[in-house]
Amino acid sequence: MYKLKNFKTIIIIGLTAIISILIVQLLWTKQAYNLEEKKFSQKVHIALLEVAKKLYEGINHDFPTDTPVKKIANDYYVVNIDNDFQPEILEHYLKTEFSRFNINTDFEYAMYNCQSDEMVYGDYISVTNEKPSKINVHFPKHKNLVYYFAIRFPNETSYLFASLRFWFVLSFALVLILLIYVYSIYTIIQQKKYSELQRDFINNMTHEFKTPLSSILLASNYLQKNEKIGTDDKLNNYTKIIINQTKKLNNHIEKILDIAKTDDDIMKLDKKKINAHQLISDVIEDIQIKNEAVTIKNNIAHNIEILADEFHFTNILYNLIDNSIKYCNQIPIIEISSHEEKNSIIFECKDNGIGVPNTNLQEIFDKFYRVPNIENNKQITGFGLGLFYVKKICDKHQWKISAKNNTPTGLIISLMISKK
Repeated sequence: MYKLKNFKTIIIIGLTAIISILIVQLLWTKQAYNLEEKKFSQKVHIALLEVAKKLYEGINHDFPTDTPVKKIANDYYVVNIDNDFQPEILEHYLKTEFSRFNINTDFEYAMYNCQSDEMVYGDYISVTNEKPSKINVHFPKHKNLVYYFAIRFPNETSYLFASLRFWFVLSFALVLILLIYVYSIYTIIQQKKYSELQRDFINNMTHEFKTPLSSILLASNYLQKNEKIGTDDKLNNYTKIIINQTKKLNNHIEKILDIAKTDDDIMKLDKKKINAHQLISDVIEDIQIKNEAVTIKNNIAHNIEILADEFHFTNILYNLIDNSIKYCNQIPIIEISSHEEKNSIIFECKDNGIGVPNTNLQEIFDKFYRVPNIENNKQITGFGLGLFYVKKICDKHQWKISAKNNTPTGLIISLMISKK
């Protein structure tokens, strides 16, 4: 429960931090846009003022003290000249001054015609020499002005956005990061829910199975002790089969429970120093009572000690040896040995079984995985949980486990345990 609260707190803090950064970034982008718009307006104003000064040159009128340039809208300007001028000269001055002030966007202009008392459209000037197919622009007439022209920047907004490309790319990247973060958290929460449901289902299922199994095993033991059953060979054999199969099913249920425990983060290991040779000898002795024909060699040095959870390490040995026995089409010969490499002890479990195709070696530690098309695979009981459990326990101990095929036949499972 404590870890769950910490997890939720981390999610909230991370989400709040990313949203805050995104909001600040958007505010900065808006401010940058406003500054860029102001800067553009100032450059246009100065450029048009220079155009007006050049149109005033060579005449007797003094340049007005009040600025002749008026901004009517964000993209629309009017310049009062108070003197007759030619369209060709105006266009030349506009191109020259806009180029000098680095105003690299399309514009169009119109002039007031005294005779017709209306604005006469001049031309559309494109920086790329590509004019739009249709030009329907209205240049409104202004009172109290006679000799003046108007300028419009049809692409001002897109031009300003282009100049802030870096800001928008950064904002988009932050939005993308936020979406990925939210999706990742959502996925983690969903997987956690599914994992909890799966674990609850397994715990409930195994509990419901173990109750009737215990009753069957108890009744079978009473039957076996019955004199009439003992004197009847068939009934005695049937009773033994029931007992053996019940024990086998009970072992499978225990294995499923162990897997459910390893999926739980709260599982703790009871690590202590154990004598590897003695523990392996005890496991071999127990297995050979049930499998008299199996040859198991213990080549572990007598003085080797490891820091491990005795219960789970014992289960690792049982699983490895049990697999070696099951996946063998001859009399099983198993050898458990060890050697030292730098700061590690390497335990190896070799067998003379049927081995595993090289293409499937990396998958044998996956949950519920059973090698497809392997010889006699359908006749071998199990859920594909044994080696998954072994891998889980090794990970909990921070050990490394690997598998490779033996020569000429069989499999070698290697377990690397640090001396520290």
